[in-house]
Amino acid sequence: MALKEGINQENAKKINKIIRDEGPRGVKTQIQGDAIRATSKSRDDLQAVQKLLKDSDLDVAVNFTNYR
Repeated sequence: MALKEGINQENAKKINKIIRDEGPRGVKTQIQGDAIRATSKSRDDLQAVQKLLKDSDLDVAVNFTNYR
């Protein structure tokens, strides 16, 4: 099996739904090509989203780029 960088649209939509349904209220998400961008005024909310995604049973490996 070959490794791929980024996520496909189907998985991006699943991740967005998880964040919308189970994540903190102030977090907004955008699908940007093969990545998802989550924004919030609260750093704690973004860290809660990271924990939520790490604990979720996803078909893809997630990795995070923080505070650029």
